[in-house]
Amino acid sequence: MSWSSPGGPGHSRGDGAVAAHAPAKVNVSLAVGPLRDDGFHTLHTVYLAVSLLDTVTVRPADRLSVTVTGEGADGPDPVPTDRRNLVWQAAELLAEHAGVAAGAAIEVHKTIPAAAGLAGGSADAAAALVALDALWGIHATRGDLTGLAARLGSDVPFGLAGGVALGTGHGEQLTPVLARRQWHWVLGIAEGGLSTPAVYAELDRLRAAGRLPDGTAAPESGPVLAALRSGPTAALAAALTNDLQAPAISLRPALRRALRAATGAGAAAALVSGSGPTVAALADDEDAALRLAAVLAGEGVFRTVRVVHGPVPGARLVG
Repeated sequence: MSWSSPGGPGHSRGDGAVAAHAPAKVNVSLAVGPLRDDGFHTLHTVYLAVSLLDTVTVRPADRLSVTVTGEGADGPDPVPTDRRNLVWQAAELLAEHAGVAAGAAIEVHKTIPAAAGLAGGSADAAAALVALDALWGIHATRGDLTGLAARLGSDVPFGLAGGVALGTGHGEQLTPVLARRQWHWVLGIAEGGLSTPAVYAELDRLRAAGRLPDGTAAPESGPVLAALRSGPTAALAAALTNDLQAPAISLRPALRRALRAATGAGAAAALVSGSGPTVAALADDEDAALRLAAVLAGEGVFRTVRVVHGPVPGARLVG
């Protein structure tokens, strides 16, 4: 199966450029198992892809390069443009897999903040796989790209798949989930990010100190999956869970105020997205989301707010 989509093979422009975009994710349910001997945690999560998109544009070049614009391009801790960037790693991995030279000029335009619990780096890697597959004429199967995505990071396979999915293992083992309606959210984006490893380490510390449950109980995803399929909003609001919320708040106490602000402004529910510090506030419909965003923007609790909806498709070529 090729990743080309309607609009012409590869969506190549006059300069040979190919572009793809991929969505942010919200973990509407996230259960984290205890720390294992290999240093990882077993995850049981329900992903929802939302309409905050990063775009990766690739052009023919003799060598590999990455530039970043938009969110996170500047500031004290900018998104890296060397091999630390998952996009660079995705290019090398795909080239090795296909037996082609890893030559491309890659531009990442970000609207998804970095280190925000929205899997922006994973979305970039997924979009890079799709765009480079077209640029280099590889025509990899979906299974091939998904396998490469899993080697890059736990959230990258979902960046390819999009929609709604149940994630197990490290989050990379996906089971698609049917959702019959759109869900509307306001993302409250904080100043500065949170390190995912630091949040997991804080979870382990709080559990070892007896301040949080040990996470050994088998998670129950039935209520959240049933709510996502057909609603109502109150059912999904009641089912939202995130084991990383408490450690994120422990590291960033201002998140407690941010969560209260979201529910106080009319959100049906609010939770920290993934490892944070983004707050995902659930609204009844698009109008309610717009009203909620206006209130939260005026309160100054967040650096910025974004109105999004989901589910949306995963990484795909764009004209």
